[in-house]
Amino acid sequence: MDNKAVAAIARSVRTLTIDAVQAANSGHPGMPMGMAELGALLYGEFMNHNPVDPGWANRDRFILSCGHGSMFLYSLLHLAGYDLPLEELKQFRQVGSRTPGHPEYGHTPGVETTTGPLGQGLANAVGMAIAEQMLAARFNTPEHTVVDHHTYVIVGDGCLMEGITSEASSLAGHLGLGKLIVFYDSNRISIEGSTELAFTEDVAARYRAYGWQVLPGDAYDPDQIRTLLAEAKADQRKPTLVILESEIGRGSPNKAGSHAVHGAALGDDEVAATKKAIGLDPGEMFYIDPEATAFFRTRREELTALQAEWRKTFDAWAGANPGLLAQWKEMVGGEYKDVLKDIGLPQYEKGKGVATRQASGKALQAIASMLPGVVGGSADLAPSNNTALPEYGDFTRDNRGGRTLHFGVRELAMAAIGNGMALHGGLRPFVATFLVFSDYLRPALRLSALMQVPVVYILTHDSFFVGEDGPTHQPIEHIAAMRAIPGLRVLRPADAEETGEAWLMALEHDGPTVLALTRQNLPTLEKADGEWKKAMRRGAYVVKESETEGRPELIVVATGSEVSLALEAVEAAGCDARVISMPSVELFRAQDAAYRSALLPEGVPVVTAEAGVAQGWDALAGSGDRIFSIERFGESGPGGDVAKALGFTAADLAELLRTI
Repeated sequence: MDNKAVAAIARSVRTLTIDAVQAANSGHPGMPMGMAELGALLYGEFMNHNPVDPGWANRDRFILSCGHGSMFLYSLLHLAGYDLPLEELKQFRQVGSRTPGHPEYGHTPGVETTTGPLGQGLANAVGMAIAEQMLAARFNTPEHTVVDHHTYVIVGDGCLMEGITSEASSLAGHLGLGKLIVFYDSNRISIEGSTELAFTEDVAARYRAYGWQVLPGDAYDPDQIRTLLAEAKADQRKPTLVILESEIGRGSPNKAGSHAVHGAALGDDEVAATKKAIGLDPGEMFYIDPEATAFFRTRREELTALQAEWRKTFDAWAGANPGLLAQWKEMVGGEYKDVLKDIGLPQYEKGKGVATRQASGKALQAIASMLPGVVGGSADLAPSNNTALPEYGDFTRDNRGGRTLHFGVRELAMAAIGNGMALHGGLRPFVATFLVFSDYLRPALRLSALMQVPVVYILTHDSFFVGEDGPTHQPIEHIAAMRAIPGLRVLRPADAEETGEAWLMALEHDGPTVLALTRQNLPTLEKADGEWKKAMRRGAYVVKESETEGRPELIVVATGSEVSLALEAVEAAGCDARVISMPSVELFRAQDAAYRSALLPEGVPVVTAEAGVAQGWDALAGSGDRIFSIERFGESGPGGDVAKALGFTAADLAELLRTI
């Protein structure tokens, strides 16, 4: 690729950007205009990818962490030949277009992840780089290399201000992710003005302290950038931060270098002045340099041939390694669900007390033995979360084949890295912490749900029964907060048996799942419904039937640890009640009316019991005085004593039931 082609592509990116943003009267033209030359080099020279097959397993990944500059990505995807017609660029930021304000995974071909909340893209990229190394260790042989690609990222000043970036970058340096290459668009401008207002740290020194290779350069010197990339690739033991001095809004005569071009259309006069300054007709809209078009026509042929060569290597590898091929089909090809029916979950004696966090750990060991793509870890709480996979080793800079990740106390980065691993493909990641610390990872959990990526969130210590650690560690509002996220499946199992099934449900699901698990022991329950495993997949089932089976006098609906509490309360109250376990409120609400009314016949009073806030339960219980809940923060003390102090015991529930 010669520098004349770089200039032609960069010119096209700038004109497409300013016209799309101007037509929408909304958007962020500054970043795409400032980094257009790097974009030309990435898509025209540096990256191995194939616009004809965006899902090629061995493609390089590119993440635009500063997702507000989305026209940078859309312009390059269109020019490179992805299925993104010019008409879509003309509909930038309009309802129904494939060019939304921020890149959205699954919505636009070539977009690897949803970016917008700053810094999460970089953290996703760390997960992708981890996944590449894990899969390379699993599948590459001395004779054949089938997994070998880089992860490229562009970050801006805003990304580097966010705390998640520090968390993720620190872990990336510790792990020595040498195939992660990050370009820093250092233009020193944010929305409010110069970064001198709030961001004056030595970024280079910071990243060197993380264990990164740091290389300074000029965003407008293609030859120098090529040299820097070669240096980045040469160091396989350190991730690289390439700091490119740039000018936001480059090409705009009156707004370049100013925050005025960061997040607003240039305006008709400045659009005309910019086009005139770069030698174009001010009246020509959505201009594409013919040389850019010709270049990418040839480039697509080269990339198709590149993938074909990889395919030859893959076929030779597959023929020589049928066992690895079977694993590839299961992990990368997504055929792992066929194995779920063969997983032998632990069995439990009825009445035996087992904490659901412990049952989860045992289920995880059984699953991991059958599904090599199941990997993950905890935010420094593995002994409490029961999430270590000791049989398979730790993933470290010296052991890329390990399956247990140690995220350190980095909840938000952990969740975003889990997203990146799932987005990369080939792995089924899990991440873990205490439920109360879901507040720390919620922004990434929200993106899991938005993108519908299959990350399993193991959130233990799920109620005030945590006990002595006190109110800072006792979840109250957290289950309700999880359920408020659209598209998130929240499972709160009532005993060890339900916990095993909850794990299988999580693996059957193509989106994110929260497993809310207890610290305290719960009895393994007798279940009235002989088909409870199937019924559990519909969200709720009958644990104890009333004597008047068709139409009970009273129904008690409970989740998690409160199911056994409800059974005890019903017996103590001496009432003829149906007791329902509802591990998933979302799944139950999604069932047809016939199933819902069969469990909850109209006119029968319903009492709900859950060790958390009442929010959401009024849809079932109707009246607030039929919701057995916690509306205050907890206390420090043994769990049973805290329950008495809060008025949340079986005796308290029995007293409520007698009033119905």
